Amino acid sequence: MTTKQFLPTDAALVLICKRPALGHSKQRLAVRIGVERALNIAEHLLDCALEDLRGWSGPVVIAPDQRDACDWAAQLMPQALCLAQTAGNLGERINNLDHSLRGRGHRQLLYIGSDAPALTPAAYQRVHAALETRDTVLVAARDGGVVLMASNLPWPDLADLPWSTPELGHALTEACRRAGHSVALCGESFDIDEQADLPLAAQALADDPRAARRRLLKTLSTLEERLP
Repeated sequence: MTTKQFLPTDAALVLICKRPALGHSKQRLAVRIGVERALNIAEHLLDCALEDLRGWSGPVVIAPDQRDACDWAAQLMPQALCLAQTAGNLGERINNLDHSLRGRGHRQLLYIGSDAPALTPAAYQRVHAALETRDTVLVAARDGGVVLMASNLPWPDLADLPWSTPELGHALTEACRRAGHSVALCGESFDIDEQADLPLAAQALADDPRAARRRLLKTLSTLEERLP
C-alpha cells in the first residue's frame, strides 16, 4: 500500500512480530525448506504486514518480541509507536500489551501477526465495521487459530488458551463470551507456518496488486522451482 486504503479511524492497528533473523524466524518452516529460505519468507511476510500498517488511517503500533528491537522498528516505520512484548506465553504477552495500550488511551485495538499476507483492506474494513456493534471481532484461520483479533474491551485472561493449536479459535471465542463480550466472527483467512501453506499463499496472492505481496509472490514462485 503506497496510499491510505482505510477510512480515518481512532482504532489502533497493532503488529505483533519478531525481528527476522537466522534461527529466529519461522522455525517450523525452516525445518522443511532450510533456515535461509525461511528467513527470506519471514522478511517478505513482515513487509506485507508493514504494508498494512502504512495503509492504516489511524494509530499504528509495532510490538517486537525483544526489547532491544525498538530501534529496528523505528527505522522500519518512524511513525509507529513501538512497545516491546513482555515475557510469558503469547496470551500473557497480548494481555500485557493490551493493558499498556489501553493505559495510553487506546480503546479500539486490532491485533495482527506478521504471517497473514492474505488479509485485505476489505477484511480490515469489515472488522472495523463489526466493532461498531460488537465488543470483539475475530478473523479465523483455516487451521483453527485466528489471524486477526480486535476488541473494544480489554481481553480476558489469555494465558491458559491453547496457543498454536487448532483449538485456539474456539477457546478464544468462548473465553471472550464468558467475560461478557459480544463476539463476531468476521470471515476466514490463513497464516503461514508450514511448507504446505506456501502454495495456498501463492494462490491467494496471484491477483493481489499490492507491492509487498507481489514481491512475496515472486519469492514463492522462485522457491517452488527450487524445492524438490
